[in-house]
Amino acid sequence: MSNLLFSLNVTFPIFLVMVLGYFLRRIGMLDERFVTVANKFNFTITLPFMLFRDICSVNIREVFDVRYVLFCALASTGCFWLIWGSTKLFLKDRSLRGAFVQASFRSSAAVMGMAFIQNIYGTSAMGPLMIIGAVPLYNIFSVIVLTFEAEPEEGAETKRDTGKIRKACMNIIKNPIILAIFLGLIVALIGIDFPTMIDAAIDNVAKMATPLALVALGAGFEGKKALAKMKPTLWAAFIKLVAQPLLLLPVAAWMGFTGEKMIGILIMLASPTTPSCYIMAKSMRNDGVLTASIVVTTTLLGAFTLTAWIFILRSLGLI
Repeated sequence: MSNLLFSLNVTFPIFLVMVLGYFLRRIGMLDERFVTVANKFNFTITLPFMLFRDICSVNIREVFDVRYVLFCALASTGCFWLIWGSTKLFLKDRSLRGAFVQASFRSSAAVMGMAFIQNIYGTSAMGPLMIIGAVPLYNIFSVIVLTFEAEPEEGAETKRDTGKIRKACMNIIKNPIILAIFLGLIVALIGIDFPTMIDAAIDNVAKMATPLALVALGAGFEGKKALAKMKPTLWAAFIKLVAQPLLLLPVAAWMGFTGEKMIGILIMLASPTTPSCYIMAKSMRNDGVLTASIVVTTTLLGAFTLTAWIFILRSLGLI
C-alpha cells in the first residue's frame, strides 16, 4: 500500500494541474487562443529557458555519465527508427504517418520529466542528463519524419527530396529547444557564472514552463478530438505508454540504472506525448487531428500507466 501511495503522490499532483486547466477552459476563463499562444510561448521561450537553466546549473564535468546519456540517446534512436519502419509497413494511409510516428515515440521529457523528478527527488542532476541524451534527438527526428511524410506542396513534387532535406536541416538548426540545450552545455562546460540579477531573471522565466504547459495541456483537452481516428490513436498510445517501457526498462535495470536515473529513463520512455507535437505537426503540414487525439489520449491514460510503472519500479527496489 505504501508503494501505491508513493506512486499516486508522484503522478496525480501533476495531472490535477491539467484538470485545473480543463476546468478553466470549460467555464470560459481560458479559450483556444490562450492554448495556442501558451503552447507557442512554451515552445519558443519558457521551455528553452528551463532547459538552459537546468543544464547550465549542473556541474557537467562532475556528474556526466557517458553510459547513461548514451543509453538515452540509443533508446530514443532505436524507438524512432523501429516505429517509422513499422509504420511504413502497417499504416497504409500515408497522410497519417508523420503524425503517428512523432506522437508515438516523442515523450514530454522536458515538462513532465522534470516535474516527476522534482516531485520525487527535488533538484536532480540526472534529469538534465536524460534531456541531453534524448530531447535534441526528439526534435531532430521529429523534424525529419514530419518533413518527409508531409503532404507535398503543389508544384513541388519534382524537387521533393532535395527541398525536404534542405528544409529539414534548416528546421533543425532553428529549433529553439536544441539551441537552448547546446547553449546550456557550452555555459556549463566553460563554467560561466552569471550575475545574480541575470540568474534570477532566467529562473523566473524557467519556472513558468511546467505549470503553464500543464495548464495549457488541460485547457486544450477536447473529448471530440480524442475520439477522432481512434484506431491509430490507441495503437500510438499503446506504443508510447506500454510497449516502449516494457521493452527497454528491463534493459535499463540490467545495466544497473536505479533511482533518479531510472525515473529519467521511465519518463523518457513512458510519459505522455508532448503537446509541442501538435504545434510541429500543424506547422509542417501533417495530421493535426491525429496528433491532438494522441496527445489527449496518452495524457489521460498516462495518469494510470505511469502510476503503475512507478509502483512496479518501487516494488522492485529500483527507485
